[in-house]
Amino acid sequence: MAVRVTEAQPQWGEEPATARPRAAQESAFRRHELAAFLRHRREHVTPEQVGLPRGRRRRTPGLRREEVAQLSAVGVTWYTWLEQARDIQVSVQVLDALARTLLLDSIEREHLFNLAGAVDPSPGRNCSSVTPAQRAILEQLEPFPACLQNSRYDILAYNRTYGLLLCDLATVPPEDLNCIVLAYTHEEWRSSIVHLEETTRLMAAKLRAAMAGNLADPAWKTLLKRLRTESAEFREAWDRHEVVGAHSKRKQFVNAHVGPLTLDHTDLWLSPHNGPRLVTYAPADAESRERLEKLHTIVLDRETAAAV
Repeated sequence: MAVRVTEAQPQWGEEPATARPRAAQESAFRRHELAAFLRHRREHVTPEQVGLPRGRRRRTPGLRREEVAQLSAVGVTWYTWLEQARDIQVSVQVLDALARTLLLDSIEREHLFNLAGAVDPSPGRNCSSVTPAQRAILEQLEPFPACLQNSRYDILAYNRTYGLLLCDLATVPPEDLNCIVLAYTHEEWRSSIVHLEETTRLMAAKLRAAMAGNLADPAWKTLLKRLRTESAEFREAWDRHEVVGAHSKRKQFVNAHVGPLTLDHTDLWLSPHNGPRLVTYAPADAESRERLEKLHTIVLDRETAAAV
């Protein structure tokens, strides 16, 4: 009797077995690029820049490996393996320490995390993809709330009214600046949404639709793993396998400072293929407009008090 052997089906976000040799080649390429990048940056940072004495017998251009390891609080052998493109795991905490030790700017930091196949724990901090012109547009839209988001729903930048719309975003850690994370895990954010159950279910469906084109991206995998780990409500919504595309919608909030708001949500795409977008909230009635203006005044008063 013939026995039919079937290949196990991969889980969501997992590559099939046939793709693994290609993935191994990509991983090796990334490791060698990461090693070369670290060596190059290390050789271009002087001891004086990081508060170390140069000494008389220094022959190494820039920093020594042991100096980078010491400043980054990692082992010398481990860091040497990293520069040798060994197949070792690198945590985001170590990458963050290396970025600070090697004085990387925002673009170089982003490149470091991309090469390591890791997710920057601070996606919204000094985001290199947000231009000064885009920040100016956000400011000019006040008192209407507005923000810039990527397709993963990370909040890349926002104006002052948006910063107080659902919670005080200034108090939210950079790694939590994601609309879906906040909608499922942040109590103040959740309490501001009138139709919470419907909203969170739709957000899970939108995330599933958007993730279909990013199944191999480590950042998407990390976000999905976090949501499934931290929220039983998200797991239930995700397991429905519902898919919804992005669309404009009238939304109702209860703001902690000015009360009920009815706003028309609009997405303005800044690039093709559902990339970064400008998210705006226009008042749906005169009362909501007045309350947004009042909220904006509260923000300005806070800034004045802080300056004093």
